Amino acid sequence: MRRAALYLRVSTLEQTTVNQERLRAVAARMGCEIVAVHRDNGISVARAAMAGRVSNRRELDIIMAWSVDRLGRSLQDLVGFLSDIHALKIDLYLHQQGIDTTTPAGKAMFQMMGVFAEFEGAMIAERVRAGTARAKSQGKHCGRR
Repeated sequence: MRRAALYLRVSTLEQTTVNQERLRAVAARMGCEIVAVHRDNGISVARAAMAGRVSNRRELDIIMAWSVDRLGRSLQDLVGFLSDIHALKIDLYLHQQGIDTTTPAGKAMFQMMGVFAEFEGAMIAERVRAGTARAKSQGKHCGRR
């Protein structure tokens, strides 16, 4: 039986994680034992606690979240988290997107997300270099004095 952690997050204190609790039934159907439930209610601290639990003791086989937007507030944050769990050989299940890295299709999607994130990072760096070059050509100072 795979050991699962549920990660439930809402953006504000006025919201509730009740809808996301339905992951319990999904975990049961997938044959997972829920060993931890991490909740972020408007303050993102539970994911850090979950990451510590994962990396220190290897207590999890899969992390389950309702949706990809529940895992991170920015793409950079999300990619870092995905890289961390991938390095630890922990699978990921995202209910709304139907991504399950225990399957070949889910693994492929996971890898494609990494490719697109890397591409986005390269595009941002290119735009920064172009903006800096333009500013310098206009005689503006760039960087530290």
